[in-house]
Amino acid sequence: MIEHMIRHYNILSIVGNIITVHVDSHSAQQEITTRFGDLAQIEDGNGAQSLAQVIKIDGSKVSLQVFSGTRGISTAASVRFLGHALQVTYSDNILGRIFNGIGEPMDGGSDLQPDPKVTITGASVNPMKRVLASKMIRTQVPMIDVFNCLVESQKIPIFSIAGEPYNAFLARVGIQADADIVVFAGLGLIFDDFYYFRSQFEKAGVFARTVMYCNLASDPIVERLLVPDMALAVAERFAVEEGKRVLVLMTDMTAYADAMKEVGISMEHVPSNRGYMGDLYSQLAKRYEKACDYKGAGSVTILTVTTMPGNDVTHPVPDNTGYITEGQFYLHDGMLDPFGSLSRLKQHVIGKVTREDHAQIMNTMIRFYAAANDAEQKQAMAFDLSDYDQKLLKFGKLFRTRFMDINVALPLEDALDLSWQTLAECFSENELLMKQALIDKYFPKASHGQAIV
Repeated sequence: MIEHMIRHYNILSIVGNIITVHVDSHSAQQEITTRFGDLAQIEDGNGAQSLAQVIKIDGSKVSLQVFSGTRGISTAASVRFLGHALQVTYSDNILGRIFNGIGEPMDGGSDLQPDPKVTITGASVNPMKRVLASKMIRTQVPMIDVFNCLVESQKIPIFSIAGEPYNAFLARVGIQADADIVVFAGLGLIFDDFYYFRSQFEKAGVFARTVMYCNLASDPIVERLLVPDMALAVAERFAVEEGKRVLVLMTDMTAYADAMKEVGISMEHVPSNRGYMGDLYSQLAKRYEKACDYKGAGSVTILTVTTMPGNDVTHPVPDNTGYITEGQFYLHDGMLDPFGSLSRLKQHVIGKVTREDHAQIMNTMIRFYAAANDAEQKQAMAFDLSDYDQKLLKFGKLFRTRFMDINVALPLEDALDLSWQTLAECFSENELLMKQALIDKYFPKASHGQAIV
């Protein structure tokens, strides 16, 4: 369109990475077609070009966020509006590829210019087109599969603190999960973490079904805000157009929220709780609500990492996240905590698409582990311990080693069998308080017919 070829030279200010330009009054048509979120191209006096995004429109004044930063750009530069939002390549050719924060290949491969593009902005799915969650995504992580199932179309974060191996755990889930497509979004990754994810996906042989969008810590911070939208736009296309079961992995959403805070401050927005903008909840919800099981098509499931500064769950990012998502996984000391973790959708699959003893095993194991913690407190305070307390202490140690450690990998059925075996090593049948029919069917017996104790 001819209006998209018009260049504007009246740059009013350059503050941080934000440029404000005055749109000439004779270009009234340009004002109408330029929208919030559209792209613009900035060209300095030397012919160097930079990409920017419209972040504010105030009459004839348009504010642009420059992706690569404003260093080297003067008020003599020109601005040309492109008339569309950022687009990302979508085709089967993106599988096994790595892209940066604006969708450009960063793996040395072809630029995929002829391939079709999709706009990264868009509303959440019409609720009438959503299907009630009823299918399980197996991860081979016992603390997830047995105790807090990951369900297709679920959105759920991993709450952790700095120093925990949450990225290693997220990579393992991406490798082991029984999804058709894995879309990875890295937000503010240091190079070591970026290389770790790439190498792990390649070594495990799953890179052919994986696409990565990565914003490194050294990259422009504004690109961090685009990565989740690109990943989710591509995931949505794979699910809707090809009927794929897509798992979206994102780390770290706190870095994403910090980027929003930094951009908001540079735009002189009034901060809210702890310096974060007042729309933090809606911005996070806009991304998480992309999780969906589509009627007559595939599904998008979102698993993210949200770090808690100072291990403070009341921090604005985990606090707001908890209101949006259907539960959370708590990771600390290299283990998933069975008490802090919660999957609000697990009841849709436990006992329905899993084995008949799943629900009973889950409840019984957690009940004994809670009692084991009480026994450990009694032991720490030098109280006398009964024989039953000794059984509980033994069970607690086995439970942490066999199930809570994030390095443990077991198929669901093997994990259920190991649960019965662990119960048999610590307790007798009459101490289980479970349905007798399940005990008769699954409880291990010694060769002489007695329980293994």
